[in-house]
Amino acid sequence: MRRFLVPLIWPVLSGILLAFVLLDHVPQLIGPSAVSNSETLISAPASHSVLQASTEIHRTPTVREATAFNRHDGPASYADAVDSAAPAVVNVYSSRLIENDQHPLMSDPFFRQFFGDGTPTRRRMLSSLGSGVIVSPEGYVLTNNHVISGADEIQVALRDGRETLAKVIGTDPETDLAVLKIDLGNLPVIALADSANIKVGDVALAIGNPFGVGQTVTMGIISATGRTHLGLNAYEDFIQTDAAINPGNSGGALVNAEGALVGINTAIFSRSGGSQGIGFAIPTNLVRDILNDLVVRGRVIRGWLGIEAQEISSALANSFNIKAPRGVVVTSVVPDGPADRAGVKSGDIILSIDGAPMLDAQAAMVDIAEVQPGHELPLQLYRNGKRINVTIQVGERPSRQTPALTGQSPQPAN
Repeated sequence: MRRFLVPLIWPVLSGILLAFVLLDHVPQLIGPSAVSNSETLISAPASHSVLQASTEIHRTPTVREATAFNRHDGPASYADAVDSAAPAVVNVYSSRLIENDQHPLMSDPFFRQFFGDGTPTRRRMLSSLGSGVIVSPEGYVLTNNHVISGADEIQVALRDGRETLAKVIGTDPETDLAVLKIDLGNLPVIALADSANIKVGDVALAIGNPFGVGQTVTMGIISATGRTHLGLNAYEDFIQTDAAINPGNSGGALVNAEGALVGINTAIFSRSGGSQGIGFAIPTNLVRDILNDLVVRGRVIRGWLGIEAQEISSALANSFNIKAPRGVVVTSVVPDGPADRAGVKSGDIILSIDGAPMLDAQAAMVDIAEVQPGHELPLQLYRNGKRINVTIQVGERPSRQTPALTGQSPQPAN
C-alpha cells in the first residue's frame, strides 16, 4: 500500500503549494465574499468613491426646473379659423399692355425695305397674379405693390364668385404695400390682430392663390419676428414663417389660429422659385399705419434726416483707422437736407439719436420714419476724436421707388 502512495506525495504537495501561491497573488479567484473591505478599497479604487459617498451627506444639486406648460391645447382642426378669414382673401389679377418697338424681322435690312419708316409694332398683354385681403366694409383691399405695379387694369375675384374692377387708392413701394378699392356690397372683412403679441412657435395659416390654382390654405408656425436686412424693402420688419408661400400668394393673408390677420405675405427665400419653408410677411401693426396714411392722405409721410449711414464693422474700422465708441458712420449727406443744414458731415459717427444708442442704421431709419416732420431731434456725433451734439429739424422723406430687386433671394412671392 505504502509502495503505491509514495509516488503520489510529491504531486499532491506541489499542487498545494501552487494553490497557496495563486491565492496570495490573485485573491479574486475565490470570489468577493472572502475579501475584506480594506482589500477591496486597495485593489478597486472605483469602489472606494461609492462606499465613501454612502457614508457622507451631500446637498441637493441646484438645477433649472422647467416651468409648467401653461398654453391652451391647440384645436384638432383649424376649419373655424379658415372659415373666418378665407372669405376676405381675394384673387388679384393685374394686366398691362406692352408695346414692342418693332418686329424682330425689322432688324434685317432686307425686310425693313418693304415697310419704310412705318415699321409695324407688336402689342401683347402682360398679366400678373397675386392675392389681396379685404380689410374694411368700405371695400379697401390690401395687397403688395409689386402685384399691381404698372398695371393698366386690376380685377379682384372674391371667394363667393363675384368679380369686379379695382382702383388704386395709394401705393408705398418702400414697404411693398398697396391699397385698392372695390365697389361691392356685403363684403366679408378680416379682423386685424396685434402683431406685437405673436410669438415664435405660434401656429400660422397662409391663405392665397398660389400658381392660380384657386384659394389655398397652408399651415406652419411663426419662425421668427422682426426680420430685417433682407435687401427687399427700404423699411423691413418681417414675420418669418414656414407655412408654404408660393408664387401667387403675394398680398395674401397670414392668419393666426383664430383666423385674425397677423401679416401680409410678401416674399420667400427660394432656390427653385417655390416654397422652401422660409417665407416673409409684413406685420399688421405696420400694415395698419400704411393703410391709414394711404386712405386719409393718399401718401405715407415719414420723417427724414437726409443722410446715408452704415454700421461700423471691424474691417471698416480697421481700414479707416476709426477709434471710436460703437455707432454708425455717415457715408453721405444730402445737400441742403435736414442733416446738412444742422452741420452733419460725411465721416461723422452717430453715437445716439434722441438719447438712444445708434447701433443699427436700418432700425434707426425705421424709428426716424415715425417722427413727424418738423420735430427737432438731438444727435450726438463723434468727429475727430471729440463728441459733439447737434439738433436736426426732421424733414419729410421724399417719395421714391424701391430699387430693383437683384437676382438673389428673397424674392416676391407672386
